[in-house]
Amino acid sequence: MTGIARPGPLRWLAYAFGAGLPARYRTWVLHDVTAPTWVLRHLVRAVVQIAPFGVALYLLVPGSPGIRATAVVMGAVIGLLYSVAFVEAAAEHRAIKAGYPEGTAAATRRERRGRHGPGRNPGGPTGPPRIPTPTNGGTR
Repeated sequence: MTGIARPGPLRWLAYAFGAGLPARYRTWVLHDVTAPTWVLRHLVRAVVQIAPFGVALYLLVPGSPGIRATAVVMGAVIGLLYSVAFVEAAAEHRAIKAGYPEGTAAATRRERRGRHGPGRNPGGPTGPPRIPTPTNGGTR
């Protein structure tokens, strides 16, 4: 990733909350949403988005500390589950905001997966649907 302009901490924080980045960071955004760690990067951004609200709720809502902490953690878990459910759409949206045509992020990930061989999930969410047959666990 040498030669790619990376945003500083404040710009990254704004990016994590959904702000667009200047054109000079365009290549970095594509790398961010297509790197082998793209899902982990997405989860880090989601935690950064959720954390201020969790801290505020913990400090401002009355009740015992244990109940407040449990409520904040469970709310964060639900937020992260929703975030993971829409991880591909969010990544694609970030690439579009950076000026790439729709489908670029998914195509880049597919190309990298093909170049480096199948990963832990060879079919992946964008692969062909698996039709149950007697040989792969189906009942037909």
